[in-house]
Amino acid sequence: MHNYTLLERVLFRSPPFHFEKLKKEIDGKTVLITGASSGIGKEFAYLLADTSAHLILVARREANMNAMKVEIEKASARVTVFSADLRNEEDLARLLSFLHQLPDGLDVVVSNAGISINRPIAESLDRYHDFTRTMAINYFAPVQLILSLIPILAKKNGQIINVSTINALLFPIPHWAAYQASKTAFDTWFRSAEPELKNKNISTTTLYLPLVKTPMIKPTLAYQHSPAMSPVHVAEIIGHALYTKRKVYKPWWLILGQWASLIFRAPLTWIVTKLVKKKERERSDV
Repeated sequence: MHNYTLLERVLFRSPPFHFEKLKKEIDGKTVLITGASSGIGKEFAYLLADTSAHLILVARREANMNAMKVEIEKASARVTVFSADLRNEEDLARLLSFLHQLPDGLDVVVSNAGISINRPIAESLDRYHDFTRTMAINYFAPVQLILSLIPILAKKNGQIINVSTINALLFPIPHWAAYQASKTAFDTWFRSAEPELKNKNISTTTLYLPLVKTPMIKPTLAYQHSPAMSPVHVAEIIGHALYTKRKVYKPWWLILGQWASLIFRAPLTWIVTKLVKKKERERSDV
């Protein structure tokens, strides 16, 4: 199973995926995938190659997406590449203008683009831009994208899939303030908007993911040997959500972490504070 270790097989169990059900659901539809040039977005695009869907791939790395287009269109899907940095207002405006002119409308939005920053507050005192750029891509961009696309998605009984993180539901940990705040902000916004979207016949799904083996985790050395999901597996979970309209995916063990975050908040704060103090002391001794 996705070249998992025994521990990963236990941790990352999920419902069985049936490609034929996905194909029946997605054939002939138009699917927007942000963050499409690598990781989860890339694998999901390849998963849809043998359907008749129209895939709109959005990311900064145009060359990567053009190579994907060549490979995917050897099968039956059709691909449009749109190079854009969603933190850039002009790029986002261009993308929205393009999407509003689609002759067949839009059926599915996979909100996957994101950025992660692992940096202590002590090293962020003159780096306010870390927080603004993280909020720009993880919060403001998907909010603006969805607000603009609601009328289009409503016409097609569309679906929005938010690729989120378990960190949005757990006790926050040091060094990840920018990332956790931005992902939690969009998660809260999306959950708040869900009833209104449902009233417009727009389905919503949120994937609360643990660590995933994508390029985003490479800078963090501690993650190199940690249990992590395969992006191919995550792509299948997205596919499963498309044909089941499942509202939420969470690892089975996440509920334990949520209860611990709530019940043991005070002792967790004490333990984490001690650990941070120890690490800071070690740094100062080097």
